[in-house]
Amino acid sequence: MTERERLRDAATDRDRRFRVRDGVGLVLYVAVGAALLVGVFGGARWAARESAPVLYDLPGGSWGVGVALGLVTLLGWGGALSGSPESSTANGSGKASGTVLRRAARGACAAAAVAPIFFLISGLQGRNCRSYETGCAYVPGIGPALFVYVGVVAVVGWLTYRRRRAVLEERRARERERLRQLRGKGKGKSRAARG
Repeated sequence: MTERERLRDAATDRDRRFRVRDGVGLVLYVAVGAALLVGVFGGARWAARESAPVLYDLPGGSWGVGVALGLVTLLGWGGALSGSPESSTANGSGKASGTVLRRAARGACAAAAVAPIFFLISGLQGRNCRSYETGCAYVPGIGPALFVYVGVVAVVGWLTYRRRRAVLEERRARERERLRQLRGKGKGKSRAARG
C-alpha cells in the first residue's frame, strides 16, 4: 500500500467518524428540542388556562385584559423592529457584547409580542376533545378579550403606522428642500460640475 492510499484511507475513516458524531448530535439536538418545545407549549397552555379566569375577574374584566395584551403586542413588535441590526456595527464602533445584548433584547421583545396570542388562543375550546374536559373547555371571557385584542392591535397599530409614515415623509420633504436650497447656491453640485 502506498503512502497516498494510506492517507486517503485515513481521511475516509476520519470523515466517517465525523459523520457518525454529527448524526448522533443532530438526533440528540432534535429530540431534546422537541421535548423542550412540547414542554414549554404544554406548560404555557396550562398556565394560561389556570390564570385566565383570575385575570378576567380583575377590574376591567376581559375587556381590560384584551386592551393590555394588545398594547403588549404592539410594544413588543416596536422593540423587536426598532433600528436595524447592522446599524451599530456599520462604522465599526459596536462591540460584540453589545450586539449580542441588543439581539437578545429584540428576541425578548418578539417573544413578548407573540405571547399574548398564545395566551388568548389557549383559552379557546380545544380541537378533537369533549367540551366538558377541563383541559379543553372554553374559558369564559375569552371571546370579548380576543375581540378587544384584535381591535386594539388593528386600530392602534394602524394609527402608529400612519404617524410614522407622516414623520418619515416630513423628514424626506425637509431633506429635499435642504438639497434644493444647496443646489441653488451651487453647493449641491458635484466637484466636476463646479470645476
